[in-house]
Amino acid sequence: MGLVLGIESSCDETAAALVTTGRRILAQRIASQDEEHAPYGGVVPEIAARAHAERLAPIIAGVLKDAGKTLADCDAIAATAGPGLIGGVMVGLVSAKALAMASDTPLIAINHLEGHALSPRLVDPELGFPYLLLLVSGGHCQILRVEGVGRYRRLATTIDDALGEAFDKTAKILGLGFPGGPAVERLAKQGDPRAVPLPRPLVRSGEPHFSFAGLKSAVLRAHESSLHTPEDIAASFQQAALDCVLDRLRIACAATDKMPALVVAGGVASNQSIRAALETFAKDNAMRFVAPPPALCTDNAAMIAWAGCERLGQSDPLDFVARPRWPLDPSAEPARGAGVKA
Repeated sequence: MGLVLGIESSCDETAAALVTTGRRILAQRIASQDEEHAPYGGVVPEIAARAHAERLAPIIAGVLKDAGKTLADCDAIAATAGPGLIGGVMVGLVSAKALAMASDTPLIAINHLEGHALSPRLVDPELGFPYLLLLVSGGHCQILRVEGVGRYRRLATTIDDALGEAFDKTAKILGLGFPGGPAVERLAKQGDPRAVPLPRPLVRSGEPHFSFAGLKSAVLRAHESSLHTPEDIAASFQQAALDCVLDRLRIACAATDKMPALVVAGGVASNQSIRAALETFAKDNAMRFVAPPPALCTDNAAMIAWAGCERLGQSDPLDFVARPRWPLDPSAEPARGAGVKA
């Protein structure tokens, strides 16, 4: 049975994990940087990179100790090589290169988005290819047809902001602190999702892509009007965002062959209200619904190690360059706006 050491450092979680090809997470450690970034209401790249550099080595050593393993026991070292905050990505990738060179172990450079895309297969052995994937996180919002490892067809992306970013911005507007997504979800449970007349950008337009910039601006105006409670704003924002997601999923389903499963991954996939609505959508469209446990939705090293397990037997050169942007579907036509970056 193969064993892969995974390293994740693309944003503000420093993480390492040991995962087997038999879908066992032998050990994982994650160091959050919430306290460091909380005063700024968001992630500061320079602070994040410094924290990764300080914490990664002891985290890797701790994971090996927890599992009772050494580098010699690993069949590969998988590390996030992009996309992400380039300083943090470089810390993780350079560390992986050094370990690979010192131990004569293959290096596997992992696309962070592929880590999310394949993470449901870590916990669900019955999930085969192809499947329809909704990838929703702080930096990315896409719908993809996952046809196999390394084979992705993008059906939709965001033309401006990602859904997770919209959640964080809403939290900042409402003074809920950082990280914002979980705080908005908690507050939304106390509010009326129809109380605030927020827009649903591009809904019923036939546009396949997402847009959340206008929704964020509407949340700010609603807050500044003092006509609505924070609870109602949070609930109405969450419902508006969900309505946009469901509208785009309907378009994606119509644009591709019938998919056996709808899979959701990424940090926003840990939102229970969104998961419940997606499960209903999947049932209504005769698809199986698959979502990783919340602990595997946010950035973590187990998903990077698992992506390495899926690619075991491959290797990348030690001069592999870290990438701030790295699309899963390089052949996809550029979307208008910021979508060209996806």
